[in-house]
Amino acid sequence: MARRYDPERRQRIIDAAIRVVGEKGIAGLSHRSVAAEADVPLGSTTYHFTTLDELMVAALRQANEAFAKVIASRGGLEDPRTDLAGELAGWMGEWLAGDRTGVELEYELYLAALRRPALRPVADEWTRDLAEQLARRTDPVTARALVALIDGICLQVLLTDAVYDERYAREVLGRVILGAGPGPGPGVGAGSGAGVGVEVQVRSGG
Repeated sequence: MARRYDPERRQRIIDAAIRVVGEKGIAGLSHRSVAAEADVPLGSTTYHFTTLDELMVAALRQANEAFAKVIASRGGLEDPRTDLAGELAGWMGEWLAGDRTGVELEYELYLAALRRPALRPVADEWTRDLAEQLARRTDPVTARALVALIDGICLQVLLTDAVYDERYAREVLGRVILGAGPGPGPGVGAGSGAGVGVEVQVRSGG
């Protein structure tokens, strides 16, 4: 019997993998659990994704794209008149608003790269792409510090199940930007901007 053409099957498998991780965590992810969730034959998952690492890469890339859509939908980054700290704090507020399952899932996949080297390039894509966008409004070193601070604030909120404090986020992001000066010269390295943000974050308790 000829195989029925199903162009959406690969996407359904990725969506199913995201749901499985959201419900059961990385430990619950397997070709079998994803096949059951997607309602497809087990062979379909292994046909499209030979290894679980391949499936996790696809899921993480899709999660990254979801955050990129949040950034694009706001559009404020391209306007030099926009308050950069306020814009970034607003991104996080929109991302963390309501059901946090998608954000938790992205970070779970993101942190899985610690044990799965295959995930590291796609995890790095997100940080590099965001830093490149932010560098248009500041310098490259400050942009990297801002990405690190965004990650830190989001993780702190998720791990403590706290209410996101947009005012606090705007303040500490603003301190990093303010400390950047005109460019990445002496005194404006990673130990400068990033240090201010991390110190304020720890002392404030998120």
